[in-house]
Parts: sequence; structure tokens; C-alpha cells
Amino acid sequence: MASVYKRGKDSYLLTVELGYDSLGKRIKRTRTVKAKNKKEAELQLAKFVVEVESGEFIAPEKMSFEAFVSEWKTKYADKHLELKSVENYTMHLNSRIIPHFKSVRIDQIKTLHIINFLDSINTRLDGKEGNVSSSTIVYVYRVLRSVFQRAVEWKVIKENPMNGVKKPKEKPVKEIQVYDEQDVKKLFAALEDERFMFRVLVTLAISTGMRRGELVALEWKHIDLSSGTIKVVQSISIRDDKGKPVIKEPKTRNSNRTISLPSSTVELLKKYRMHYLQEKMKILDRWEEKEREFVFTNANGGALHFSRPTKWWSVFLDYNGLKKIRFHDLRHTSATLLINQGVHAKIISERLGHADITTTMNVYGHALQSADKLAADKLNDVFKQSQ
Repeated sequence: MASVYKRGKDSYLLTVELGYDSLGKRIKRTRTVKAKNKKEAELQLAKFVVEVESGEFIAPEKMSFEAFVSEWKTKYADKHLELKSVENYTMHLNSRIIPHFKSVRIDQIKTLHIINFLDSINTRLDGKEGNVSSSTIVYVYRVLRSVFQRAVEWKVIKENPMNGVKKPKEKPVKEIQVYDEQDVKKLFAALEDERFMFRVLVTLAISTGMRRGELVALEWKHIDLSSGTIKVVQSISIRDDKGKPVIKEPKTRNSNRTISLPSSTVELLKKYRMHYLQEKMKILDRWEEKEREFVFTNANGGALHFSRPTKWWSVFLDYNGLKKIRFHDLRHTSATLLINQGVHAKIISERLGHADITTTMNVYGHALQSADKLAADKLNDVFKQSQ
């Protein structure tokens, strides 16, 4: 049952009844609208009925922040955001934001509350600065902005409390940590005692500069051993609700690329291919992956979990007493080694799959300047000899 009630000039109250709850109380959904006449109000009522019956209506009366976030997730995040973004947003909401604002009515959250909350994230109980990165605080700001922006659009609140909140300053990223040639030699010596799969994984990370997600998504059909090239066409950075890897295109349009391999890496891959097939035959009855042939697999033949390389890398470095860098820094190591060998930045940019050469110049500016200085010194030697 639905009805329209005139409240004042050009103002109407729309009511949709949905029966009774378990206590016998009538369930109603209401909305106040502006309309020139009753006929126009009835048209809005018809739309309101559809909205309520389809489950799209959000009742704003005394809605808590936590309750609204639940609506935001199902009606916006799950429909319009990438799975990885939904996972990250949900993590920040559950770990920091909801515990703070949980039962507070969303219409009672003011700008100052949000400012104080953001300030408190990196403040310990003793008042000193904690170890939360500035990028994390910026990410929390982004999540809050998205939630409150939807709240305004859906008319749950009249004003957006984020309007008066300045984006937190993000501290400059620390200088990239990489391996030099001596470090790489030590690394490969230590890899001799590791599983063949991880030896190949690290070798490809350094020789190609591929991202972790691109490596775990790599299939044998993407490798041409005769021409010595790899096609990067997909990436894995998340799994769905059933634990199955979500395969999608790489990070940027330029990330779809073909990378030439050093001859030594090609020979290693040929040996690894034979090893791979032998291991597959041993456990053929437990080999669950039927559609794809991933280069790096778990015990059942499926794609290696995207977090596995990072976890293995950390243990590997500790055990062998090697210089501590992130697994992702092997990509940076690949770039800096090429820079030091005099390879043009444009070529490096294409191998890494950067959106454009500007990204490469910005990320590896320090290394490029060092290489430029060495080039100048070499020219100086030539000039001295000719004088």
C-alpha cells in the first residue's frame, strides 16, 4: 500500500507500507519530496515504490555509520569498484574506520570529528607519533570521501562533512632500495639451494622487470623459447569469494608488452620446462587446473597465490643473510641494472610497461643522473686524450 500526503506548499510525504514486523509493528518507508502538484507527487511515489520493493531504498532515519557502510558496499562498491579496491577499502573500514565511528549516526558525524580521527590514526597512547605510513592515512581519507559522497548523493545526509577536510600530506617515498651487480651475484649463489620454481621466478623478476602479479599470472603459452620473448598480457592481484584467482589485464595499456629475454634466461626456462613437466606427471591425479598452464604453480597446478613470492622472499633473505629489499624491488633492480649498462630510458620504459617515459624518468631519476655523470666522465676522458 502506498500513499501521498500534502505537508505544505510544494511538499509531499510519500509512504510505502510493507506489512508488519515480528512484533506486529507496521513497517513503513517514507520520503518527503518537492512537487508542483499531487499528480507530480504521485509520479514520484510510483518510482519510490519500485525503489523500496527492489531493495534499493536506504532509510536515513537514525542510520548508524556502520549500517550505511553496509548499504554503500552492496549498492556502490561491489557494483562500481574493482575487486582489489573493494578488498582494500573493506580492510581499512573494518580495521580503522568502523571501530571508531561504528554506532554513531551518520548525520551526526561532523567535519571536526573526521579531522580528529585522521589525526589520531598515527598517534600512540603516549601522544608520540606511531608507525602508520602517510600513504595509509591518505587511503583512509579516500575511503571516507567515497562513503560520505554517496551519503549526500542518496540524500541520507544534507551536507558532506568531508568538504572541510584537507587531504593529508603524503610524505615523499623513501629512495628505492635495489641490488647492485655484487648483490645480484650473491643472490644467485644463494638461489642455487632453492626450489627450481623460485630460482626461475627471481631470475625473471630481475631479467624482465615484470610485476609480481604479472609473474604469477604468466602461462607457458606466453613464452616463446625459440624467439626468446615473453608476452605480458594478464595479471593476478586478488582472488574471488571462492578463492579462485581473478585474472585481468595488466596495470596500464602499455603494460601489454613483449619482453626480450637474455639467452641465459632462455636456457634456464628450457631446463625448467622439462622439470615442470616431470613434476606435473608425478602428481597428475592431483593436478586440478585444466584450462590454463601457469608457469608458477601451487601444489595442485593452480596459479601461485600472489602473496606467496613476497612471503617466500622474506624468509629466503633472512635465512641467507642477504640485503633486505622488497620482492617488488627486484623490478627496480632490473631497471637500474639496465640504466647502469647505458640502455636508453625509452627501452627501459617499454620493458617495464610504464604508461610513458615520464614515469620512468620520475621513478629512476637518481639512477639516470648517476649514469649521466658516468657518461660525462667518459666523454671527459676522450677530450683529454684528444688535447
